[in-house]
Amino acid sequence: MGRVRLEAITWERLGDLLADRLTDLEPADGGAWPRVAFDGAPAARPGDLARRVAEALRVRGRSALVVGAEGFLRPASLRFEYGHRDVDAYYDGWFDTGALWREVFGPLDPGGTGRVLPDLWDPATDRATRSEYVRLPPGGLLLLHGPLLLRHWFPFDLSVHVRLSPGALLRRTPEDEQWTLPAYERYEKETDPAGTADVLVRADDPRHPAWNGATA
Repeated sequence: MGRVRLEAITWERLGDLLADRLTDLEPADGGAWPRVAFDGAPAARPGDLARRVAEALRVRGRSALVVGAEGFLRPASLRFEYGHRDVDAYYDGWFDTGALWREVFGPLDPGGTGRVLPDLWDPATDRATRSEYVRLPPGGLLLLHGPLLLRHWFPFDLSVHVRLSPGALLRRTPEDEQWTLPAYERYEKETDPAGTADVLVRADDPRHPAWNGATA
């Protein structure tokens, strides 16, 4: 992080600049639907940025579908098989990556249908959401947000990592969720999301983000 030059920016300006960048984004596999990650711990609120960018794309005449990884949690019986606060289970087994491949990324492969399931499982009720499929038109963008996204080899055409320093992550994570913090320490060591992502956003102060976009 010390070697990365970050510039102060507003969230509104950041959303506009990212939308400008995504307007010309072409899928690396030759398909019709660019796929973008908004990666970050829940306390970093990457979904807020994804929705802001989606609105900026809409104004520019581009369709975008925002999908949250939290809509693809596995059933409680599987998530809590080793207890309610097992860090390894959270890191490796809470999110149904198979369903994300099948219901979100697969339909956006070259020659795919473009019919994406926006969510599969409601963790509050621990039942299937039974949501309708959404057809993303050719040229429409998938904006997937959630934690630990960059460790799964998902075929993103551009990735944005919203980073919190360890201190900020601790302060902004609710006390009953702080048991997950070792998973993010492991993620930093094993995946280096700040160095791996195409765009890095620092959000320690939620009112004053900074990013590397001027040099990305």
